[in-house]
Amino acid sequence: MKEVRILFTVLVGLLLVASCSEEQDFDQLDDLTVAPSYEASIFYVKAQETLINRVAGLNFFTQDFNFDAFEEPFFTKKVLAGVLTYELENTTSKPIEIRLEFLDEAENVLDTEVFSMDPAPTAILQRDVAYGATGKSLDIIRATSEIRLTAINLGDNSSESALQDPAIVLRSSAQFTLELQ
Repeated sequence: MKEVRILFTVLVGLLLVASCSEEQDFDQLDDLTVAPSYEASIFYVKAQETLINRVAGLNFFTQDFNFDAFEEPFFTKKVLAGVLTYELENTTSKPIEIRLEFLDEAENVLDTEVFSMDPAPTAILQRDVAYGATGKSLDIIRATSEIRLTAINLGDNSSESALQDPAIVLRSSAQFTLELQ
């Protein structure tokens, strides 16, 4: 009886080894495509209503942001797609307009985003702008050297919001997918 058990165990073991093995394909790694996503903040700008009231004229803020990250050869050759996300918050008593211009090295305008917002109380405005196959041309991103931000007061210079610490806040971030191979 003991010999039958040993024989049965050996047969089952041989069947398991024979039935569960197949030729391994280690070339699968060559077919693997890796495309990680990278996310980063672009800029954060806050302008208090008291500052806006002190500036005469419509433009109360203009700033050029150097943005050479898009010019890195690794990025420009490997980028597949991306999304720029903007959040605009206005707790002031003024209607405003924000203009973002994407500039190349010669300061030619490649693209423009315009945001208009009524005075407070308003909801936070969020806009996602896609680049790549489902959006604007990636060439805009590849050639961008600077981003010019212009904020325009479409109201007066005397009104004041009843909200605490009234300001205009613009946040921006980017998420891009790159091809590693």
